[in-house]
Amino acid sequence: MDVLAACHVHSNWSYDGSWTLADLSTRFSSRGYRVLMMTEHDRGFSQTRFQQFQDACASVTNKNILVVPGIEYSDAENRVHVLVWGLLEFLGEGLPTGAILKKVQSAGGLAVLAHPSRRDAWKSFEPSWAESLLGIEIWNRKYDGWAPSKSAPDLLNTTKAVPFVGLDFHTVRQSFPLGMMLSLQSDVSEESVLRALHLRRCHACSFGRPMAGSGTDTATRILKVAEKGRRVLASIKKKSQKVLQKQFPAKNL
Repeated sequence: MDVLAACHVHSNWSYDGSWTLADLSTRFSSRGYRVLMMTEHDRGFSQTRFQQFQDACASVTNKNILVVPGIEYSDAENRVHVLVWGLLEFLGEGLPTGAILKKVQSAGGLAVLAHPSRRDAWKSFEPSWAESLLGIEIWNRKYDGWAPSKSAPDLLNTTKAVPFVGLDFHTVRQSFPLGMMLSLQSDVSEESVLRALHLRRCHACSFGRPMAGSGTDTATRILKVAEKGRRVLASIKKKSQKVLQKQFPAKNL
């Protein structure tokens, strides 16, 4: 059974999230996703809060969508982030990435390196991390925009990690047709989802198609051009607003 999963999603359990788990489950299930892979920021969490979060995810899971609890761990410099699923215990805040990965691996969890392009996190990558990583985000909607990361492919080629795509959903601005297609060997459950990931029975999808082949390559090139244009327009808009605010401060533009 193949099911589509939305990965790297934040709710109001994160300090910078606003959507409730219930609203997220409704939104994503209506868009064809069968699994919602949550990744709340580690900041402000504790073991007790993590247990409460797991219970909250279970409470909004229904026949239409499975909500899987997870944490996005960050190092002390807030530069390298790791998405983690499959653990019952909270690891802590601000831990070194190597320590996080070792703990995840020993506990039988899953770890994915998040947005390597953000703050040039890829430059901090250590070869020893590779054996503990399931995947690397090659496309993070929030930080990469409408096209895949430029730095992730080279990093991916130095490892055996699975190419991952994540929305990094905080607001509707991160809505985009990205997801991981999972091949389950049984009915949809947290156990079957985690098992599929462990077995690497998954692949990245964009616009409902696997991210491979000449068709997707062409689409990716088009998206890169579109993303470049989007960034240029956003820059022009931002500069224009600054000019107007200086000229007409009372208008509060």
